[in-house]
Amino acid sequence: MAPAVIRICCVAVRWTPVIFISAIVVWSYYAYVVQMCFLTVESIAERVLYLLLFHPFIVMFAWSYAKTIFTPVGRVPKVFFLPSQLADRLMRESEEDQKNTLIEFARNNNLPVQNRTHIGAPRYCEKCKCIKPDRSHHCSVCGTCVLKMDHHCPWVNNCVGFTTYKFFVMFLGYALLYCLFVAVTSLKYFIQFWSGGVGNNMGKFHVLFLFFVAVMFAISLISLFGYHCYLTAKNRSTLESFRSPIFQSGPDKNGFSLGKYNNFIEIFGENKLMWFVPTFTSAGDGVTFPTRTVDLDSDGLLADRQRWMEEGELDSHLNNGYGSNRYLDHDKL
Repeated sequence: MAPAVIRICCVAVRWTPVIFISAIVVWSYYAYVVQMCFLTVESIAERVLYLLLFHPFIVMFAWSYAKTIFTPVGRVPKVFFLPSQLADRLMRESEEDQKNTLIEFARNNNLPVQNRTHIGAPRYCEKCKCIKPDRSHHCSVCGTCVLKMDHHCPWVNNCVGFTTYKFFVMFLGYALLYCLFVAVTSLKYFIQFWSGGVGNNMGKFHVLFLFFVAVMFAISLISLFGYHCYLTAKNRSTLESFRSPIFQSGPDKNGFSLGKYNNFIEIFGENKLMWFVPTFTSAGDGVTFPTRTVDLDSDGLLADRQRWMEEGELDSHLNNGYGSNRYLDHDKL
């Protein structure tokens, strides 16, 4: 009985931030639409304008938030998992023998891994007993390795990674626009209530609090959204910004950067009509990623490739590095 109670308590705690944010959004809808637009705004034209602009913001905000919460995280394909006997043997081997065993397993199974540990071995998760695909990491909260993991976000009770990063960035962007719109349009009535120019006591409380909440969240979202825009432009995850991924040639914080435009395309896709719609359009399968150092020692043309990519042209050779989506189940996204 005790373990079941503990599990229920843990689940409740994990969902508390999501419930809190959802409650704030529901209340803000009531405060803005009912208390401000219908009971405070006197001009019909102004009321209609506010309502027409308000609803697209909250719909896109809620949509992207829901997609971030409920989209399953990208999980490591079965081919990366070691057989139980091999995993048990690996734990008894020396560090050098472990390296050789992992390299042999990756080679025999044709695993597309470029990232390494500090000793040059493929990265291995002792909890999942699998070789980690490039850019994947183990999440202690989710209890599994997550493809292209960025971080675990308690505000969405989900991991932000390959399958959810686009939705997360859109959630931040639309939340910021929503807060700014509410703050700007309620400022006039905030001043009136604050100076005692309007006598609606209930509306006064809601509008005053609505303005404060919108400004508070907008301030925090500006820095967070700006930071993830920077990461998108650099093609880095939050984890990679703190610890550079290691390749065979050594650590390289820009190893996955293909130029600002191509970095954006990798997350938001090539269909411009879908850039601002919370549907999955990211390139690749979350397992294989093109790198700017892919042909460092083969033909001496890396400098030209990097220059082309910075100018926004998608190099065909690097484009092939995304894989064939054989690891990705689009029906679950």
